Amino acid sequence: MLDSLEHLTPAQIVAELDKYIIGQQDAKRNVAIALRNRWRRMNADASIQKEIVPNNILMIGATGVGKTEIARRLAKIADAPFTKVEASKFTEVGYVGRDVESMVRDLVEQSVNMVKTKKKEEVKQRAAEIVEDIILDALIPPIQGRSTTPVSMAAHPDAIPDSDYELNERTREKFREKIRNGELEDRKIEIRIQQSAMPGMGVMGPGMDEASMMNIQEMISGMMPKKTKKRKVTIAEARKILLEEEASKLIDMDEVKEEAIFKAENSGVIFIDEIDKVASSSKKGSGPDVSREGVQRDLLPIVEGSTVNTKYGVINTDHILFIAAGAFHVAKPSDLIPELQGRFPIRVELQSLTKDDFYQILKFPKNALTKQYEALLASENVSLSFNDEALDEIASMAYEVNAEVENIGARRLQTIMSRLLNDILFDVPDKIGANAQILVNREMVREKLAGMVKNRDLSEFIL
Repeated sequence: MLDSLEHLTPAQIVAELDKYIIGQQDAKRNVAIALRNRWRRMNADASIQKEIVPNNILMIGATGVGKTEIARRLAKIADAPFTKVEASKFTEVGYVGRDVESMVRDLVEQSVNMVKTKKKEEVKQRAAEIVEDIILDALIPPIQGRSTTPVSMAAHPDAIPDSDYELNERTREKFREKIRNGELEDRKIEIRIQQSAMPGMGVMGPGMDEASMMNIQEMISGMMPKKTKKRKVTIAEARKILLEEEASKLIDMDEVKEEAIFKAENSGVIFIDEIDKVASSSKKGSGPDVSREGVQRDLLPIVEGSTVNTKYGVINTDHILFIAAGAFHVAKPSDLIPELQGRFPIRVELQSLTKDDFYQILKFPKNALTKQYEALLASENVSLSFNDEALDEIASMAYEVNAEVENIGARRLQTIMSRLLNDILFDVPDKIGANAQILVNREMVREKLAGMVKNRDLSEFIL
């Protein structure tokens, strides 16, 4: 699981992040070191392995500069379970709202899904063979009660003669070939599929936490008999439905849970966004500030390392990597309670995006907005392209709007690109037919976005 990190040095991790995120080299270096340290810890001497704790990271920067994207891509590189939460959604224990332990349960759920997907892939071939037999049985049911000798025929008058059995088998084999060749994909068959015994079941009770409620739901659901229902679907649909069902039967869920807990504990990443929203600007006070400090104190044991009950088992949070982020426009990192500050020893300040950053964001990342729109129109056989002058003009406008209205970082590009290309997206394919070639140049950008230059208020373009 962590073996894949062996071949990823910090420099290579940064190079991977560079494919999707422009700039912010300091942040990338720090998360790359944190990720490599995961592998280093797992390969350290066993006597000290448990003592090595991750250096949690606090990212400080305006919205849209790449904080979430860095954390998300980092988890993807490591093939690690990742969950993002907003600190402002949590409330102090005793108030109505989500409790902080729910983020750990979300992480375990994500980890279970990842391991389950991997295990299903391993048994996919075997499940496909079982599904093929089920589909074949629905098309040409096998003959039961085969007779092999005249003696058995005399003893069992209802037995099927060899010739009928062999004819049935030959027919089945012919249809098996047709199924494998995809000749019968649109033929409808009747299959039985499992359905949930108690969909939407809820359990309520005084003082019951989320974990206890989930455990009771699962226990009651497990006691209920499994029901099946008949459905008439095409063979193509049947294969998709049955493949999922049969693959689930073939995997050992106890093994999945055990591996998922280990994966979440040792490679899980929890991204806590908007942590500045629970920072108290005054050290003493009442009302909202007290509740904010309460949320911080609830977060503290999770980040420090504690055990959390989940429906898949108990998880220890000692070695989960926590990355917190916030704009800190009003509050300062020093407004967080000292104990929580101490649990985020790595501080990284992300820079606001420049005009050149916008230009590079439009041109170079694998998931650049320009490439996304090109792919969308390519599905209609329409070729869309942008020249460098157009990208420069779009970048210039995005930078100006952010400077004059509100800085929302790279998200501003989505507003501008949508405004720029909406007419084209609407006219394809009715007015702009297949094989059309559209080049976006500086003149077209200025014409389409003329309103943005004239309207100094720019309120229309605030997301």
